[in-house]
Amino acid sequence: MAGLPLLEFVTRNYKNFNSRSTRDALFAYHDHIRAGGRMYWAVAGAMSSAQLGITLAPAIRAGLVHGLSVTGANLEESLFRLVAHHGYKDFPEYRYFTKQDDTRILQNRMRRVTDTSIPEDEAFRAVEKVLVPMWVEATKNGERRFWHEYFYDLVLRLPKKLFEGNPDECWLLAAAEKNLPIVVPGHEDSTFGNIFASHVKLGECSASIVKSGIEYMGQLYDDYRRLSKGKGIGFFQIGGGIAGDFPICVVPSIKYDLQEPVKPWAYFCQISDSTTSYGSYSGATPNEKITWDKLTEDTPMFVIESDATIVVPLMLSALLEAQQDPKAADALIKACRKETKKHLAR
Repeated sequence: MAGLPLLEFVTRNYKNFNSRSTRDALFAYHDHIRAGGRMYWAVAGAMSSAQLGITLAPAIRAGLVHGLSVTGANLEESLFRLVAHHGYKDFPEYRYFTKQDDTRILQNRMRRVTDTSIPEDEAFRAVEKVLVPMWVEATKNGERRFWHEYFYDLVLRLPKKLFEGNPDECWLLAAAEKNLPIVVPGHEDSTFGNIFASHVKLGECSASIVKSGIEYMGQLYDDYRRLSKGKGIGFFQIGGGIAGDFPICVVPSIKYDLQEPVKPWAYFCQISDSTTSYGSYSGATPNEKITWDKLTEDTPMFVIESDATIVVPLMLSALLEAQQDPKAADALIKACRKETKKHLAR
């Protein structure tokens, strides 16, 4: 299988524990897309600062991702990586930092995100100069848009000479180019959410120019109905919190609140380093979602308790690889499943 080195690596080495869950989730993702299904992603954490776009952007362009729910931080930080990439500083020894070390980072006008940092002037302030006038103009014209639509508009109008990061690795740009369906629940909880609030407080912008989270759910009703046609749409979740909880609720809401027929999610995978615990959304096992009518007992379900920055690039790279030779991928996956079946307890 010279053309499928990553997929062959997974089939050969990923036998047990979280590696087995990764393998099985990868196989089921491939099966779902091959059958004509779609996939909806929920992205929490600091994935954009961690440069998830290196594999997520190509996956969007290749048709492996059909909708997104992201935090406001992930949305804006994808843009920051595009326009301020050279200004980022990494801190691999962050585990041994003192309070004084972090104070020096602050004084250098950097904002640390685990082992990397966002440059305030090159990122926040540079984008602010473009985005705030867009809000002011919308206020003057009485326009109302979803939060992400301002960012879609901004990233598409930016001159390429301002790009510091590789545009092929910017998932926001890839999503904007395809006008991918997206929700940004709780966008107020982000740097630019705070900046927007300040301009509203100062009377320079109207809060009404940004459509509400309730309107996002109203849009998601329509997006879900369209995306779930045919083989249905799966749910691929990184981390927990509102980025995942908000969109997955669309199914029971259509069923019980709108009282309309709806297909259940066709696949579920969650990648999180949060283990199962008491009342933890991040750590809840998927079968708990059956009781909320978000999933069914027949939904393929996978939990990978690991670092998404390790797991997701591997999975996406293998899926992109499989797209180049789907028949060979099918054969390799079939052989692996046949071998695995021999060891199943009876």
